[in-house]
Amino acid sequence: MQPPMTLIARDLRFSVAPMMDWTDRQCRAFHRVLSARARLYTEMVTTGAVLHGDRERLLGFSEAEHPVALQLGGSDPVALAASARIGADLGYDEINLNVGCPSDRVQEGRFGACLMREPGLVGVCVAAMKAAVSVPVTVKCRIGVDDQDPEAALDALVAAVKGTGVDGLVVHARKAWLKGLSPKENRDVPPLDYGRVVRLKAAHPELPIAINGGITDIRQSVKLVDQVDGVMIGRAAYTDPAILLDVDPLLFDESAPAADPFEAIDLFAPTIAQGLEGGLRLHAFTRHMLGLFNGRPGARAFRRHLATAGMAPDAGLATLREAVGKVSRDWQPLPAGQAA
Repeated sequence: MQPPMTLIARDLRFSVAPMMDWTDRQCRAFHRVLSARARLYTEMVTTGAVLHGDRERLLGFSEAEHPVALQLGGSDPVALAASARIGADLGYDEINLNVGCPSDRVQEGRFGACLMREPGLVGVCVAAMKAAVSVPVTVKCRIGVDDQDPEAALDALVAAVKGTGVDGLVVHARKAWLKGLSPKENRDVPPLDYGRVVRLKAAHPELPIAINGGITDIRQSVKLVDQVDGVMIGRAAYTDPAILLDVDPLLFDESAPAADPFEAIDLFAPTIAQGLEGGLRLHAFTRHMLGLFNGRPGARAFRRHLATAGMAPDAGLATLREAVGKVSRDWQPLPAGQAA
């Protein structure tokens, strides 16, 4: 277990968003061979699941995943404090409270984005979590919901949590529409307002603030961290994971763990082998890798092979290597900004 740390702005410089059904421990282990510095997040785990569910399945992670944060969903301060304590005891580097998910199930449980309407309750929850653990406690939120004024809504939330000593905010720079839009539509339809997050940072220079929403490449991230403390990328990191190879060089001035996607697979192979020996199927790992060769000749054949042969119960590393063999190693991407 790593010792508790104090969250500083640099810790939030780049992270991969918590994504339901995507950022499981196999996904996080794969992302770690692409970037040593990216902060990784679990899928959102409800307090009920933490307190009463299969903790190894829901919360298990490897030491190689550090720095890794646990995202909690809930609105009961007592349950959140107990869940945060469990997460900290397991060795998570940060505990994050979800105040941004707009799904119907989350709304029915009175947590996620609907908490933007109850900033006082969010403040009480964060205070309880802070009192329970010594690791950083952060909040991931929206700029508002439904007909809220984003200026007033976000200011009210920050006022409620800042006095508790919250260690940082990750702000998805869109409103969430709790009625009329699906969770998927809520990731695309409400317009982005990066300016609102930049103004928030200017008003609170001492509070670490990262921006999320619509960020598709690392060069875009470099521009944004000139205005806020960090960026969080979601779907782009999942559907085109090779972009994570640019994180360490461009944002931390360090070499990436792997020189290219081929080497990343070589580095990830021992983790896959260990998982297969433990009873997992190859698909548990390769479903997170389907976009790794996007744009290269042979990428479609790679995906097709993993979607067919890779689904077989006896599929193993040889199957993965067969898929990789279909991808051209000679192709080089064009320089950024140059048209094909």
